[in-house]
This record gives sequence, C-alpha cells and structure tokens, in this order.
Amino acid sequence: MKRMLSLRDQRLPQHPSCLFFQYNTQLGPPYHILVDTNFINFSIKAKLDLVQSMMDCLYAKCIPCITDCVMAEIEKLGQKYRVALRIAKDPRFERLPCTHKGTYADDCLVQRVTQHKCYIVATVDRDLKRRIRKIPGVPIMYISNHRYNIERMPDDYGAPRF
Repeated sequence: MKRMLSLRDQRLPQHPSCLFFQYNTQLGPPYHILVDTNFINFSIKAKLDLVQSMMDCLYAKCIPCITDCVMAEIEKLGQKYRVALRIAKDPRFERLPCTHKGTYADDCLVQRVTQHKCYIVATVDRDLKRRIRKIPGVPIMYISNHRYNIERMPDDYGAPRF
C-alpha cells in the first residue's frame, strides 16, 4: 500500500501536447524563424541571402522574425554593422514586439521559444544553442560550410541531412 502511494505522489515533468515523441507537431510550413544578431552577421560574412538560403535549407516558405531586442542589439553595434541593420529592416522580415525590460536578446529568444514552440531559432552563438537544446521540440538553424543546416528537425520535413 505504501508503495502505491509513493508512486502516485511522483510527478513527471509535463510536456506540451504538441510534442510527439521528440518532434514538435506545431512546426510546419510556412516556418517562422527567430533570427539572432550573430546569425545575420555570419550570413553576411558567408555571403548568403538570408531568406533564400532558409528556403533552400527547409524546402518551404520561411518567414524570418526579428524581436525588438535583436534589432536594438544590431543598432548598438554601430556603423560597422549597417549592412546587418539594413537586412534586418527588410520588409520580408516580421517584427516581434518585446514587452520585457532590458535588451538582452538571448534571454528574449529563449523566453519566447519556451512560451510558443512554433519557432525555429537561427543562431551561431554556442551558449544560446546550449540553452535552446534544453527546451524540447525547438529546432536550431546554424551556418556550416557556407550554407544553412538545421538540427532537431524530423526527416520528413525535408531538411537536408549531412
């Protein structure tokens, strides 16, 4: 009897119903991709067109999203990163307003992804990748070999495997 009571008292961490096994069923085309500051800068260095390269990676329509914090971070970088700022102000990019205090973009992206699991996060930052990997069902887009790759995405979504 004691053993049955102890089993009932154990609480398992609750996962959202959108997660089927390890994959997120909320994800589907058109993909909403949260873009980080350094992802834009590295894309410029690799001479990649953001929207076109995202579509080449996922084989579907992609809507890049930029939060106010990321935009403020790019503006703070100054004159050297004016090309990144011009790309970020592209009308194809969706602006997402932030309601929290401060402009630390990494915390903003992690908070938004934990609340709404309908985003893919595009980043090159190792610390941010490590933080996002702890959140179940959130794919990460990164740059390697002068092209975009994606991790933690089901095979049937068409993301290329290497």
